[in-house]
Amino acid sequence: MLAATSSKALWYATRATGMVSLVLLTMSVALGVIEVVRFSSPRWPRFVLAAMHKNVSLLATAFLAVHVVSAVADSFAPIRIIDVFVPFMGTYRPFWLGLGTVAFDLLLALIITSLLRERLGHPLWRAVHWAAYAAWPVALMHGLGTGSDTKVRWAVFVNVACLVAVLVAVLLRVGWTQTVSGGRRTVAALASVTVAVAVFAWMVLEPMRPGWARKSGTPTSLLAASERTPISSGATDGG
Repeated sequence: MLAATSSKALWYATRATGMVSLVLLTMSVALGVIEVVRFSSPRWPRFVLAAMHKNVSLLATAFLAVHVVSAVADSFAPIRIIDVFVPFMGTYRPFWLGLGTVAFDLLLALIITSLLRERLGHPLWRAVHWAAYAAWPVALMHGLGTGSDTKVRWAVFVNVACLVAVLVAVLLRVGWTQTVSGGRRTVAALASVTVAVAVFAWMVLEPMRPGWARKSGTPTSLLAASERTPISSGATDGG
């Protein structure tokens, strides 16, 4: 009984921290893409806006750490320590779990290079910083592919809101860019919209449809367990 309660608590912790991490990461990426310091004013000086961006990123990292720890600690899904750092080696939805690992590794690279920024130099740090933005779409796909709440209405709203927020930020950035010709900016805007629509369509046609748990690579033993216990049913059927 105690073990079941503990497993249920870890499962809820994994779900909650995963979603909060995505929301915070979305905020961080959107603020970074639109270069929030553009909007500095006497009331909101540049250092305040820069600190806001930094603190949101740190908070996202903290929630992500709890998400990872609770996922490994939960005895239901076979997620090992090595799966946290080495992608696509797990037995539980290996591809989709691996995407989460890739996103985590990118964020780790950003943290490490930020700590060593003075030694590495600004150009290298900036290159890694921009590469770390790739963690957001990878994390989004990871959540859609492995998340147990993908079909739930509120989760659909949150995922779509995150997708729209980053899309709007990218479109604003493209519109403000003066060093790129109008034609290239149009192509970039259309490409951004196309990718966003494609992700939404995939979400509706794949993880939100029945049978995704089996299709995504959930072990047969867990699929069988989902028919016997409520907690495992939610862990496998939701996404």
